[in-house]
Amino acid sequence: MGVEIDIKPIKEWLPKLNNPLLIAGPCSLETEEQAMDTARQLAKDPRVFVYRGGVWKPRTRPGSFEGIGTVGLEWLKQVKQETGLLVGTEVANAQHTEEALKAGLDVLWIGARSTASPFVVQEIADVLKGTDAVVMVKNPVNPDTQLWMGAIERLSKVGITKLVGIHRGFTPFRETKYRNYPNWQSFIELRRLMPNLPVICDPSHIAGKREYLSEISQKAFDMGMDGLMIESHRDPSCALSDAAQQLTPADLFKLLDKLVIRNEKVDNKQFEDQLEMLRSRIDSLDTELLEILSSRMEVVRQIGQYKKDNNVTALQMSRWTELMNKRVSAGEKMNLNRTFVQILFQLIHEDSVRMQTEIMDAE
Repeated sequence: MGVEIDIKPIKEWLPKLNNPLLIAGPCSLETEEQAMDTARQLAKDPRVFVYRGGVWKPRTRPGSFEGIGTVGLEWLKQVKQETGLLVGTEVANAQHTEEALKAGLDVLWIGARSTASPFVVQEIADVLKGTDAVVMVKNPVNPDTQLWMGAIERLSKVGITKLVGIHRGFTPFRETKYRNYPNWQSFIELRRLMPNLPVICDPSHIAGKREYLSEISQKAFDMGMDGLMIESHRDPSCALSDAAQQLTPADLFKLLDKLVIRNEKVDNKQFEDQLEMLRSRIDSLDTELLEILSSRMEVVRQIGQYKKDNNVTALQMSRWTELMNKRVSAGEKMNLNRTFVQILFQLIHEDSVRMQTEIMDAE
């Protein structure tokens, strides 16, 4: 069931926005010259609405560049005054938030590490209470949709209505070509549970490498996201943080030129009729799937009782390994994704074992 909270649409607080929201700028502000030069280049493209610049950088280990600090806020104020761009930065605690508000920044966002701590989010929310701030919330480092929602709800409870979620990927649980695992399902779940929440994508942190930015950005628009936050530096080779994932402003503009912006709806009755017909087929097939699963679980109950009567364990790993290999192989021959089939049958098998152990434990 969805959660309805008071959230203003992006175009209500950005009335001049006539395309998806684009936030761009360097991972970290390093020098006044670097901050201003990058901003001047980005301001040449009207698709850029907000200039981002990291002032405080929460690093995994000490010793790395951890941001220029409060002086960077003054540079952001200069950027806004000279270019007219809105400006924003990440805040990781109450003190950062107080200083950013005092500097008059237009957009604040809470990073993945901070979102993971309800205590930190609440401290930030307490500082923001009574303000008209635009606050964006990145997903936590692990795919916990409830934690992500909780951070947004804490901000809503103190009266923040200009809220945006940022999908920046998750700490990978397996080998992946990306820096952070996209796990698009978490975005879908957040959108289902908070249907009126705008969500933008941070392809830079998902990718980790600039060569993947285009495919991730297009995927974000294909999924119906409301915009992008992309890191852009005047000379990424010299960047003091996340050099591999940043683009020059010129390369960013080329990337934007290639992206296809999808519409959520179209005013075309023929399209709507055809889509409705295909969706009806999906509904019928889903019903068949559920009926088949129900029949399968009835057989599992019978197997569980039979094992109990003969004092046999619920789990036989050799049978499970054989079954998984056969199902994955059969799925691939039907053009099904290997990982999808593995996850599907893992879930089915786990519930089958659960059911059999309950039968064995019953008096």
